[in-house]
Amino acid sequence: MKKEVSDTLGFVPQKDIVYNKLLPYADKLDGESNDILARIKDNLGRAVYLRELWPGVLFWTRKLSTYLRLYGRKFSKEDHVLFIRLMYELITIPRLEISMMQCFARLLINLLKKKDLLTREDLELPWRPLYELHERILYSKTEHLGLNWFPSSVEGLLKALVKNCRPYFADSATQEMLDEWRPLLCPFDITMQRAISYFELFLPTTLPPELHQKGFKLWFDELMGLWVSVQNLPGWEVSLVNLFARLANDNIGYIDWDPYIPKIFTRILRSLNLPVGSSQMLVSRYMTNTYDINHVVIWIAALLGGPSKQAQTQLTGLFNSISSFLHPSNHGRWLMKLMKLLQRLPACVVRRLHRERHRSPTWLPPVPAGHHLSEQDIQAFVESMKQPVLLAMFSKTGSLDAAQALQNLALMRPELVIPPVLEKTYPAMETLIEPHQLTATLSCMIGVARSLVSGGGRFPEGPTHMLPLLMRALPGVDPNDFSKCMVTFQLIATFSSLVPLVDCSSAVHERDDLTEVEREMCSASAEFEDFVLQFMDRCFALIESSSPELTRQEVETEKMTHLESLVELGLSSTFSTILTQCSMEIFQVALEKVFNFATTNIFETHVAGRMVSDMCRAATKCHPEKALKLFVPHCCNAITQVTAHEEVLNEEELDKELLWNLQLLSEVTRVDGDKLLPYRAQLLQTLRPTLHLKCKRGYSLACNLLYHSLRATGLIYPKEYCSVAGGFCRPLRDYLPIKDWGRPGDLWNLDIQWHVPSEQERAFVFEVLDLLLKPELQRLQKYAQGEQDMSRDDVLQSLSIVQHCLLGAGSLLPPLVGDPIPELMHSVVDLDETNLYTGLKYDTSRENYREIICRVMRQLLNHILEHSEDDTKSLFAIIKIISDLLQFKGTHRHEFDTRWKSFSLVKKSMENRLHGSKQHIRALLIDRVMLQHELRNLTVEGCAYRSIHRDLLRDILRLSTSAYSQVRSKAQNVLFSALGTYNFCCRDLIPRVLELLEPHRSDVSQQQFKGALYCLLGNNTGVCLANLQYWDCIGLTWPAIVRSGLSTAMSLEKPSIVRLFDDIADKIHRHYETIGVDFSIPDSCRSVALQIVTSAKPSTGRPAPTEEEIQNGQLILEEKNSDSIQKYQRLVHDLVDCVNDRNLPWKFEHISVGFLSLMLRDDTPLPTPAVLYFVKSLNHDSLLVRKVAISAVAGIMKQLKRPHKKVPISPKELCGMSVSDEVIAGDRPDNQWLLYDSSRLPRSQQDWDDCCFVEKTHWGYYSWPQKLMMYAPAEEQPKQSLNREDMAESEQIIYDHFSDPVFINQLIQFLSLEDRKGKDKFSPRRFCLFKGLFRNYGDAFLPVLRPHMERLVADSHESPQCCVAEVISGLIRGSKHWSYSQVEKLWAWLCPMLRKALANITVETYGDWGTCIATACESRDPRKLHWLFEMLMESPVNGEGGSFVDACRLYVLQGGLAQQEWRVPELLHRLLEYLEPKLTQVYKNVRERIGSVLTYIFMIDVNLPRTRPTASPRISDFTERVLARLRPLLEGDEEIQNHVVEGGAEGGQDERTQAIKLLKTVLKWLMTSAGRCFSSAIPEQLQLLPLLFKIAPVENDDSYDEMKQDAKTCLSLMSQGLLYTEEIPLVLTVLQEIAGSSSWHARYTVLTYLQIMVFYNLFTIMSNRTAVSDVRAIVIQLLEDEQLEVREMAATTLSGFLQCNFLSMDAEMQGHFEALCKTRLPKRRRKELGSVVDTIPSADLVRRHAGVLGLSACILSSPYDVPTWMPQLLMDLSVHLNDTQPIEMTVKKTLSNFRRTHHDNWQEHKQQFTDDQLVVLTDLLVSPCYYA
Repeated sequence: MKKEVSDTLGFVPQKDIVYNKLLPYADKLDGESNDILARIKDNLGRAVYLRELWPGVLFWTRKLSTYLRLYGRKFSKEDHVLFIRLMYELITIPRLEISMMQCFARLLINLLKKKDLLTREDLELPWRPLYELHERILYSKTEHLGLNWFPSSVEGLLKALVKNCRPYFADSATQEMLDEWRPLLCPFDITMQRAISYFELFLPTTLPPELHQKGFKLWFDELMGLWVSVQNLPGWEVSLVNLFARLANDNIGYIDWDPYIPKIFTRILRSLNLPVGSSQMLVSRYMTNTYDINHVVIWIAALLGGPSKQAQTQLTGLFNSISSFLHPSNHGRWLMKLMKLLQRLPACVVRRLHRERHRSPTWLPPVPAGHHLSEQDIQAFVESMKQPVLLAMFSKTGSLDAAQALQNLALMRPELVIPPVLEKTYPAMETLIEPHQLTATLSCMIGVARSLVSGGGRFPEGPTHMLPLLMRALPGVDPNDFSKCMVTFQLIATFSSLVPLVDCSSAVHERDDLTEVEREMCSASAEFEDFVLQFMDRCFALIESSSPELTRQEVETEKMTHLESLVELGLSSTFSTILTQCSMEIFQVALEKVFNFATTNIFETHVAGRMVSDMCRAATKCHPEKALKLFVPHCCNAITQVTAHEEVLNEEELDKELLWNLQLLSEVTRVDGDKLLPYRAQLLQTLRPTLHLKCKRGYSLACNLLYHSLRATGLIYPKEYCSVAGGFCRPLRDYLPIKDWGRPGDLWNLDIQWHVPSEQERAFVFEVLDLLLKPELQRLQKYAQGEQDMSRDDVLQSLSIVQHCLLGAGSLLPPLVGDPIPELMHSVVDLDETNLYTGLKYDTSRENYREIICRVMRQLLNHILEHSEDDTKSLFAIIKIISDLLQFKGTHRHEFDTRWKSFSLVKKSMENRLHGSKQHIRALLIDRVMLQHELRNLTVEGCAYRSIHRDLLRDILRLSTSAYSQVRSKAQNVLFSALGTYNFCCRDLIPRVLELLEPHRSDVSQQQFKGALYCLLGNNTGVCLANLQYWDCIGLTWPAIVRSGLSTAMSLEKPSIVRLFDDIADKIHRHYETIGVDFSIPDSCRSVALQIVTSAKPSTGRPAPTEEEIQNGQLILEEKNSDSIQKYQRLVHDLVDCVNDRNLPWKFEHISVGFLSLMLRDDTPLPTPAVLYFVKSLNHDSLLVRKVAISAVAGIMKQLKRPHKKVPISPKELCGMSVSDEVIAGDRPDNQWLLYDSSRLPRSQQDWDDCCFVEKTHWGYYSWPQKLMMYAPAEEQPKQSLNREDMAESEQIIYDHFSDPVFINQLIQFLSLEDRKGKDKFSPRRFCLFKGLFRNYGDAFLPVLRPHMERLVADSHESPQCCVAEVISGLIRGSKHWSYSQVEKLWAWLCPMLRKALANITVETYGDWGTCIATACESRDPRKLHWLFEMLMESPVNGEGGSFVDACRLYVLQGGLAQQEWRVPELLHRLLEYLEPKLTQVYKNVRERIGSVLTYIFMIDVNLPRTRPTASPRISDFTERVLARLRPLLEGDEEIQNHVVEGGAEGGQDERTQAIKLLKTVLKWLMTSAGRCFSSAIPEQLQLLPLLFKIAPVENDDSYDEMKQDAKTCLSLMSQGLLYTEEIPLVLTVLQEIAGSSSWHARYTVLTYLQIMVFYNLFTIMSNRTAVSDVRAIVIQLLEDEQLEVREMAATTLSGFLQCNFLSMDAEMQGHFEALCKTRLPKRRRKELGSVVDTIPSADLVRRHAGVLGLSACILSSPYDVPTWMPQLLMDLSVHLNDTQPIEMTVKKTLSNFRRTHHDNWQEHKQQFTDDQLVVLTDLLVSPCYYA
């Protein structure tokens, strides 16, 4: 195969699209593709080499993408590599315009998609340029200031790009990446997320085994250790999971996951966020940072198999523990996740099996044989998933997820999966009362259909179920239940497309080589005929009940409703599938039946008529000769008889019979053209009179007939879609159809029967056109020239005929020709159109009707617009005709798109992912080839824009701005789709549109004005003229949009016009991307381009570019770059001129300011007029303008910032000691010098200069980078305080305004105004503005600002405080590079001011001050801000100003310290020392704040691997001290009451009261730290547990005091914590101790704690035998508790543990409970009335109750099925129905619960009981005690 190809092509193609080889004109394609490829290579290479990015490179990359879509990767390996290298070089050009980058990236992704085609030897790509691209775009330093506008799609694109380049990174890449990103791993810092997501994205995992030392082995232990030890689900954990999933999947069998498996599954279970227990609180971050299910399933699928089988055991456990959540009666936000898990996991396992067993080997490392999934692995997997999936069938979210899961499971083990589905389906088909059950089971049947029908070795009896299913499905064709009807159609169509419907029953006698099952199938196949006929009867009944007289009250709406059209579609496609698959005999019977039905009745033509004629069409399509013989003569005769009477032709309302016959005829002619030719005389004879009927419905049906006859003869299409090539009409001895059940089509022998128009057919088409089209065109032409009069209806009728002729014969008419329009665009390469051969040569000898229609239509259009513009119907028709003249070649785009979509859906629902490689059924494959043909037909890539197109588009533009809105909107849609088709035509049309917006034109109506605006706005999909990303285009449109505010046609009173302007402005803002001004191409790129130009096979043979061309290219480039800058500046000047026009309405000033704000860039400074305008606008009257101005000025400051020089310094020199190579994080000797040390603070100029400031917080925590970039010494930096003379003009503008007291006064007044009451928050924009001011100008403006700031600080209102906080934080951050003297003066003035501010703090403003200080400290060396820290540390909680001020001061201090993370241990120690005595603070707000501050103090004490113990405060020491103070509470037994008087006198209280106060604060700390820290300090906090259990209340009641609620919350949060293996025994010891406590509340709470703890650490605890038995011991011990509530809770807990298979119901446990049940109760003595009843239960009663509870727990532990041991237990229970209370109550509850949960499937469950047991049970469940 390959060899022949390479002879015609001259090379071996990488991988071309195989469907092209099946087209009827396949032999022409090699030459065509070679020709196109050679031109692409030549022009693309030339364009890059001659430095022309636009239009050359872009134009030809677009052609290359189209080439990939049409031919696949049909080029040699050398070219493939060159294309990839060229695209890679282009993408990584540093200053490339973003839209171009995206365009190249999409193409590169496409070139790299098929990894198998290129090995690592063929291609190596560097990783660093991609990383730099990421940094530049995703972590842009200037985007937030509005200096760069990136589209939102760019992030996904970049990720996809890296993902596809990853396999080709060099061997050394892994080590380089680790060196680059390890220093960022500081868990307290935002950079952690960045580093881990880079690891996830970039680390290569597909290296061959011999390179694993250079690959994952370098980082696996380190990152795995990190993951295992981090507990509270920070955001970056998700990225780690994604990385591990990818690693596991790429390296199955090379990594030993066993030690981690319990932890992996525990975390997966936790991440599902399932609700457990009654009183569970969810930590909010667990909801947001959950694992991505797509990656989880990949990971699980990769872990399965292998020698140990451990993963499968855990997976079974996982499904057991979650299966009850899947029961349809449960519903919650977690359900979507579970369904996704069920749906994706089988698909992943199938993908893995495919890779191990069926995929042809590639260069990617194969899975070692020892780790392949064995048969028993698959068996175990399918068994573990079967139950949950069957439960999920009826879920509330619909059955589709379950159906997909079953489809994949059935591929692996049909014998396990299909029988239970059948068991559910058969009863569902019998019941009438549960339609949901039917639709769910049927959609699952459709999923497994293919596995069922093909039978095979595993499930040979499968096929025997097919006929019973089909027969029973028939009642589903039900006019009253739409969804049931559709699912039934789908089922019948699916099955019949897989199976030839041939009666083979005679084969049983004729052949003796049949197996038992085959004999059964043969006999059953006798029923096929019966089935087909019954199906038709059902359909006829459906049709008869759907005629509009029956279903509608109002008769006007004759059209089909949406539902009816869906049913029509379902009916016709199912019927045509059935007939396609029928044997000739069955077809014959069906044909007669449908013919009789159609001809003996007369249907109305809207609903029923459409359905019947569809059925007839289906019949004729299958065997045209037989069917046409019946239908055509019948219909033609009927029509001719009626139309013979003259008066009929002029009737308004035609007789129904005529209409029905016309409709029938128009549908049955949609068949193979060559079979129609014998009837052409009859057809023409029918057409002539009927096309000119007066009745509209009549002539439109005739037009349809015309259209279908033309299409049938003039198009290329396959004639049959049968599931076996060659059909079924062969003798049974040679060919047994049942062997072909469910068989895939054979791609290499598809044997498609194509219809290609013959000479006679083409002659017929032109004969029809000459006969019927020509006279219409002549009439219309005369009318247009005013020589003949026509009524509007006549015009419309003629247009209708023209339109249908054009649509029918479109594929045979050559496209319009004309002269190309010169001068729209210059280029150094050719920009010509590509013409694809689509199977037909145009006949140039005949006249081209397309040209004639075009000429007549233009004349007619002029005539109508001049004389009768209100004839909108004719205008609609003309618009449609023009659109088809321009673009129609036999297929419409939207029809193609819907067919492509439905093809993908069908493919998905029936594909076989296990064997892969296009194992689709034949009909699908044929459909795909047809789609390929249509795609070629529709591909119009870069058409030349010719004069004829220009004329037609101008006509359309005229219609787009005409008087009637519907005409406008239809014309605009045509315009928008045409704009994307012709090269550069937008440049020609924009000026025409803008003419209508000119302010000084008085002849423009409001309608035209609106039309023009809509043309600029564009629709959702097409081109938007207002926002074309080229300087010359927006340079015209933006100013014109703004100036149109002065136009006379513009009125702001009309809301529609205002809305239009809003939409345009909004669309521009949403879609604007920064446009480039520098289009240079580096030489590395050009050298690759030269190789492409010179590479042979195929090449155009043009000589390489000459020296002169190269020089010329360089000149053009320089000219283009300078031209871009000039256009940019001109646009800004124009916009500023517009804004300064006093007459412009306010609306347009706002629009214009918005446009100006888009013009800020980071590579060219904003022109000075705009700077002046923005600075002035800071004091504009309008709030909106002021806001834009604040952002803009902040951006301008960034543009004017003077770059500071940085020098690389090696960390060794900085720390003065050698840095160790091994990775140790945390406080090490080599990062000591970074820490804050009050004894060594820079307090003089000398110290300040010597001190080495490191601003970013993460440097040095984990490891040092190779080189650290530090600021050079002060003398090498740019001069700080400039004089006005040295400044640039823009800088002077800012300087003058901000030095002007009047301006500043006004500005501060505006900034301290209230925007929205109570909603004003600290604004980052204003902060950036002030930061920029103080950074660029030093302390120049302080003298003017000082008095204002001092005034504002004293004002306690919200807005002034907020304003001054913004100024101060900007001032502190802006003083980064000030000299020591300036800084010292600054702080001397700031500190007192901040003290004053903190004293005046209020409820409204404390948040702003917190943000202010946090922002000021962010990314600053703490030693630079030591004045601030020392000031904040001065006794924050001193009681001055009341408790509230204390809390606020702490909040502000916390904001500052939290930003410093690990670098201020000294301050943290000082703060802790200061706070410890104050922990007994009485006020709630101070307590809460202290709790939060403690969390931050201990945040640095993390339990991560390779991390040194911290120098900051440690939790263990603190907990010890606290416990000592809490001792009094632990010792006593009495109830801990919260009887502390708030604010009582200090000192006079005993230890106990102090301890209670302390406890309250400690609780607050435990609560806040649960969600924040990375690791919970379990061993220390365990000692607090007994205390919490003692306090926590049992009931859910809000009336409890704060302390008890907090204790309860703490327990709930702690029980959800993730436990390390070594901590489990510790926790259990504490719980055992408390289980023996004297307080029953504590014992009760132990159980709720256990439930949650066990579920949230399920697999970790299960992997520890002793732990399991300890838990079991605790539960069984508490079952015999003397307190009733505790016993009942223990039973609930036990049943939960049994349900998730944590404990198993073994003989020992069952025996234990049965023994307890038999405990004898002492005889009851009758008490005298009124005597005291004995309240303490006897020990015997307790034990007996415990036994009963144990049994009850077992029964309730399987709510949805009946295990083998259950009947006996129910019998045991029944004995106790009349015991003493509380036993009787328990038994009743259990029985009623059993009844409730087993009621749904009782028919199944009954089978498990013997008859005697059933008798007893029925007695119990409906016993008199129910009514007692």
